[in-house]
Amino acid sequence: MGVTDCHVHINPVWEMRPEARAILGRRDGPAQEAEAFDRAPTRFLDYLDHCGVERAVLINYVAPEVVGYTEAANDFVADYVRADPDRLVAVGGVLPSHRDPGAEVERLVTQLGIRGIKLHPPHQGFAPNAYEGGRLPGLRAIYETCQRLRVPVVVHTGTSVFPGARNRLAQPLLVEDVAIDFPDLTLVLAHGGRPLWMDEAMFLVRRFPNVYLELSSIPPTKLLEYFPDLERVRDRSLFGSDWPGPGVRDIGENLAAFRALPISSDAQHAILEENPRRVFRPRA
Repeated sequence: MGVTDCHVHINPVWEMRPEARAILGRRDGPAQEAEAFDRAPTRFLDYLDHCGVERAVLINYVAPEVVGYTEAANDFVADYVRADPDRLVAVGGVLPSHRDPGAEVERLVTQLGIRGIKLHPPHQGFAPNAYEGGRLPGLRAIYETCQRLRVPVVVHTGTSVFPGARNRLAQPLLVEDVAIDFPDLTLVLAHGGRPLWMDEAMFLVRRFPNVYLELSSIPPTKLLEYFPDLERVRDRSLFGSDWPGPGVRDIGENLAAFRALPISSDAQHAILEENPRRVFRPRA
């Protein structure tokens, strides 16, 4: 099957707010390399080959006030993955405040080929269960449409250091209501609640068959400290790097460190290859 990195940031960095761009670090580091790849998907594919990675899930979302990304990010990633739709998976975003968020999700999926929707509560300013009591009906519409279309929703869980991020909204347990109310919706807990709420993320994965643990932005050498029961949820865990995020120097290095973990070959195969194919499957 080949390895899938389920969390890579190939984004329209020209949209980023200066204070957000500064978080990515020195301009001669991975962020600069990723910025060069933004306009050259074939070079990025060569980089994946060098790293030993078959597929990459490209995480994009809309957060104009904190990061700067607008709805143009959806067009960017949809165009980008056309370089190789078998190896590049487009994830986009919709704000609940969109005039018709359900219809927009459907357009992104059926017309642009988006294969996942990203919610980033700390950057977007709402809790993942904010639809309760009719407070944010647009969010309910997003979940309902994704469930109907069988499109996974990737939810950021865990802290963010971007200026203006509201970290209280990143608690994994807030996703529990979503898992209950939308039992046929695939939910991916990006970053596994690190570094404050790993136990909550593990609880949700073990309780709900529609919830997956995504391991990006955690040093692979620390994964079994964060998740000592990782082997028990091997069928619903996903490898990811969060490259070129802070502290993530190289996808290949992350992959090598993950392969060195003392977990079974069956778990390695499931987390690196089988589970990502099941969650981010090709559209019919």
